[in-house]
Amino acid sequence: MSEEISVDKYQVDFYQQMRETIRTWLNEKGAGFKFAEYLLAAPDLFHLLCRLAIDKDVPSNEKIKLIGAIVYFVTPFDFLPEALSGPIGYMDDVVVAAVVLNSLLNKVDAEVVKKHWAGNKDVLTIIQEILKFADELVGSGLLSRINEKFGSQK
Repeated sequence: MSEEISVDKYQVDFYQQMRETIRTWLNEKGAGFKFAEYLLAAPDLFHLLCRLAIDKDVPSNEKIKLIGAIVYFVTPFDFLPEALSGPIGYMDDVVVAAVVLNSLLNKVDAEVVKKHWAGNKDVLTIIQEILKFADELVGSGLLSRINEKFGSQK
């Protein structure tokens, strides 16, 4: 039980820190950023991945992908490291989340995903929009690497 509480506390702390970092950047250096809506979805996507990873209705093999995407979010060494690129570095995390969630949606009822969504916009719409603009968000070369790493088709 205490392990579950510490995971939730870490999730909330990371979530809040990410949200504040992104909002501050968008209000300052990133003002007018074309894909601000998707960047702002990063904390909600992270939260969704965490909730789905512990949902009993998600198959174990899908949970492995979800956990991989969670680790990708929190690791400082990814394709676009936040330490080097600032909040814009979350764009690859957003695309990874969308790729993994789209794969999950092919295996579970959409209601399983929807019940954990904390964002404002419809989760299915935002996932499809991110995938539609993924080449623009991270570049086609990086998108290919993300699809390879997370075992999904474009």
